[in-house]
Amino acid sequence: MDAGVSSIEAALAAHAASERPPIRTRFASEEDRMATLRLKLAGIRFDWSRLDIDTQALALLGRLADARGLAGARERLAAGGLVNTSEHRAATHMAERGSGNAALVAEAAAGDAALVALATQLRGGAMRHVLHIGIGGSALGPALLLDALARDGDGPAVEVVSNIDGEALSRAMARCDPATTLIVVVSKTFTTAETLTNAASAVAWLEAAGVADARARCVAVTAAPDKARAWGAGHVLGFAETVGGRYSLWSAVGLPFVLRAGPDAWAALKAGAAMMDAHFLGSEWTANAPVLAAMADVWAARFCGQATRGVFAYDERLRLLPAFLQQLEMESNGKRVTAEGVAVDRPTAPVTWGGTGTDAQHAVFQLLHQGTVIGPVELLAVRTPGHALDPAHHRQLLANCLAQGAALLAGRSMEEALALAGGDAALAAARTFPGNRPSSTILLDRLDPHTLGALLAFYEHRTFAAAVLMGINPFDQWGVELGKELADRVMDGTLGDLDPSTAALFEEALSEQAGPD
Repeated sequence: MDAGVSSIEAALAAHAASERPPIRTRFASEEDRMATLRLKLAGIRFDWSRLDIDTQALALLGRLADARGLAGARERLAAGGLVNTSEHRAATHMAERGSGNAALVAEAAAGDAALVALATQLRGGAMRHVLHIGIGGSALGPALLLDALARDGDGPAVEVVSNIDGEALSRAMARCDPATTLIVVVSKTFTTAETLTNAASAVAWLEAAGVADARARCVAVTAAPDKARAWGAGHVLGFAETVGGRYSLWSAVGLPFVLRAGPDAWAALKAGAAMMDAHFLGSEWTANAPVLAAMADVWAARFCGQATRGVFAYDERLRLLPAFLQQLEMESNGKRVTAEGVAVDRPTAPVTWGGTGTDAQHAVFQLLHQGTVIGPVELLAVRTPGHALDPAHHRQLLANCLAQGAALLAGRSMEEALALAGGDAALAAARTFPGNRPSSTILLDRLDPHTLGALLAFYEHRTFAAAVLMGINPFDQWGVELGKELADRVMDGTLGDLDPSTAALFEEALSEQAGPD
């Protein structure tokens, strides 16, 4: 590790270990705290002022960003340079929305034109249902877009299936009419076992319903078009090998959203993302939303030892966002070695988890307020509701969101609790809240394609910037592969030297000789 990086990280660790004043008092002691830790752009307000981060930590993290070469790294990302060192690849998802290298943007635009042309043709045809089959990023991104923005779309209804559990596919097919159902099969390599198994079963379902040449009713979305054509897909849409799965919703993987919501919504989604790209590429660290968020993330997880980050969306339309972020953040930055292959000496990505407000308040927020596990909590809300019901619904929703951040910060003292408990010390102890628990708020003016595009690009750049600050590669996912390899061995019955527990479970669960007790 570079000596400059080491000294900065040592200073950050020492500062994290020092006794710092409560967050609430810093609004008075740090006169520019609100100006420094609040930003607004692309119709989104970001507020990190209630996080446990101060001027000294931010200054050191800014030095770390320079020492780690974040400016050069973001330039390489935009230019299509080498950023995925273990797989010797660029990461070109930004080009899919018109940002960065001109040649890559032109190539992506040609693919987008083919996508829009096919989607327009299909929207005007007889198909009324779409079965979108993928896994990981091939399903999480499209599902989020559809749920957030396209419930009332004028195109065919879409069912997203990712789980190899046949129950998932059976339920989805039960909601579709095979006579008017299009199948979209998404696999970057077109070898993904779960996806191809689900696709084969969906094709068999069409055939059983009398659909002639059922595979011709399929659209394949892949970076391996020859394999998709050999499989028999009626239409094939390609995307670049350098577009990772968890970043692929901007490519032809977004087909179901275009089918449901239309090309105009698709264009607005990409335009919002491009606006965030420009902000990330052109803003100084002190006014750069993704970088400031990444600095706060790295400070909390890497230096303060906070191993979780909760994300709670106070809007039903964003209920799938925590699941989307789990893959984006943990698959990207859940690494144990640096980009050079050296074991990391500090924690990397925290566990990303979350839920939907106000449901989560009546479940997991007990732990957040009074539990012993402490980590930053991110609260998201939208100023404009997505429904036409009594405004009291939305006012109450927003009030709950804002109150949670305030309560996490303020807590309740033992003295206050004693007064409420009538002097009962045991009851007062149970009703005491330590407070000083960090949270941030992201407030959207409205939830539309442009704003959601900007928000998702913000999260992508935030994840990338955090990886650079930690010196790790966010674009590979070798940890996913070992489980797949062993699953193949279990399927084949070639257990080899697997542990005795797995061998016994194989006999009980999968062996043809196994029967009920």
